[in-house]
Amino acid sequence: MYAVIKTGGKQYRVKEGDLLEIEKLGAEKGRKIDFDQVLLIEDEGRVLVGTPVVENAVVRAEIVENIKGDKVLIFKKKRRKQYRRTKSHRQELTKVRIEKIHPDATLLPGEELKVEAPPVPPAAPKAAPTAKKAPKQAVTKAAKSKKAAGPKAAARKKAEAKPAAKPKKQVKE
Repeated sequence: MYAVIKTGGKQYRVKEGDLLEIEKLGAEKGRKIDFDQVLLIEDEGRVLVGTPVVENAVVRAEIVENIKGDKVLIFKKKRRKQYRRTKSHRQELTKVRIEKIHPDATLLPGEELKVEAPPVPPAAPKAAPTAKKAPKQAVTKAAKSKKAAGPKAAARKKAEAKPAAKPKKQVKE
């Protein structure tokens, strides 16, 4: 008997007793979880295919440990431009052991278990402003006229302010 489950945006083919590394789940070691997105179940030649999931089907698993995956290097380069960047990433994973595949979860005795989403940290409260803003500085008349005239006018005034160039002396030979 095997099943195809969907978790963490990926699909996995699992059998009872399989050890699986999946995207991190927000649960601690030893906890039991249920995967309710079962896409397919095969049992002794009988195949149940979901549209998109098999109704009432559940795969029960136990969390073995929370680990980090292998380091993945990201290297970017543009030739002849002296541009190189190296980054790395280690994905957080959860190792689970598949205990039982239930084609019909309504027949299961006991409590109902569900996969929990990772906990979302609470938003930090905004601090009240303590310092008052400084009053606006008075703008001088010269600064106002420069702003009003624009950059071209300022350049023109600069050119007018320079004295005319002295003519070069001609040397007679």
